[in-house]
Amino acid sequence: MASVKRSWSKENFSCSFCLGVFSSPVSTPCGHNFCRTCINKFWDGQVQYKCPVCSKIYHTRPDLQVNTLLSGMAAQFRTSVLIKKQRCVEPGEVPCDICTGTQLKAVKSCLVCFTSYCQTHLEPHQRVAHLKKHRLVEPMDRLEDRMCRKHNQLLELFCKTDQVCVCQFCTEGDHRSHPVVPLKEVYKVKMAQLGKLEAEVPQMIQERKLKMEIKDTVEMSKEDANRERADGVQKKLRDNPKRFTEYVYVLTRQSFSSGRFYFEVQVKYKTGWCLGVARESINRKGEIIETPENGYWTLYYDKDGLVFNDNPDVRLPLRAELQKVGVFVDYDEGLVSFYEVEARVHIYSATGCTFSEPLYPILNPFLDEEGINSAPLIISPVNQTD
Repeated sequence: MASVKRSWSKENFSCSFCLGVFSSPVSTPCGHNFCRTCINKFWDGQVQYKCPVCSKIYHTRPDLQVNTLLSGMAAQFRTSVLIKKQRCVEPGEVPCDICTGTQLKAVKSCLVCFTSYCQTHLEPHQRVAHLKKHRLVEPMDRLEDRMCRKHNQLLELFCKTDQVCVCQFCTEGDHRSHPVVPLKEVYKVKMAQLGKLEAEVPQMIQERKLKMEIKDTVEMSKEDANRERADGVQKKLRDNPKRFTEYVYVLTRQSFSSGRFYFEVQVKYKTGWCLGVARESINRKGEIIETPENGYWTLYYDKDGLVFNDNPDVRLPLRAELQKVGVFVDYDEGLVSFYEVEARVHIYSATGCTFSEPLYPILNPFLDEEGINSAPLIISPVNQTD
């Protein structure tokens, strides 16, 4: 049997007295519906009891019947109206974890549920007694990563001694005698430093374009100074402690342990690759998990998109076609930034990194699969400044 699709509007659920959506709707014996409060107030001031719609007169005050169906439909209509008034989540905003289909913008995050809620799905936390005790904060993504694993409290402070984020309980234990400051304060300082550094990077890129005769300052061999190719070709080579056994990674010969350095990698025509910097002591044998914790600060690109390798991975939007990726590192400030050089677009910055040993530029071109992804990764000479 064919179903009839009907579009409901406010008029279908409006009380003829208050003109608002029905609240506790009841029906008169003649079949008309009103808010319970509205019809009772109307009859309280009348000598005769008559229906305000059809004017039918009752000799005794009628018994009003609760209209359960209309009550449920009115509640659904209120919810739909509330959802329409809320904004859909936009890039850079925190989405509601409960919404299915179109996700709405979260208005609060719960530190007990580890969940972010839009205004509609937040309602139980404002109504149910035990949920009202939960701590709600401004919406934040990756909520579990912002909690202290030892005390299960929000990381709101920064320990200057150990350069780590801590919670209030940490200051009463392992960090009792350490100076701490609010995390927001540190964030503002770091963002200001990052902004200053990012302002310098485009100039460095422009200088490289205008002065291609810059000599190789990292004492690479003549062949490597012209270009170091990382082709996806598997060769039978003797075992070497510095050789990767399961992956086609390659590190440059020169390392860096201070100052700033910048290099560019041509990724044009590639369907997959991984590049960035890595510390000297990384594991090169067997299965590898590329995260900052394991000594890798890398971008990963394949058919599924672009991510910064972390735990969990940080999925990044593609704001421009990737042709040449620039990598800027400030060793002393603990900063690794990635850029799309041709489009002059900032891709991602990892801040607050802890470098305690030499760093190497690292490349992985991925394998050539039947001619697909056969183009090489080409790294330009590295430019280092103090």
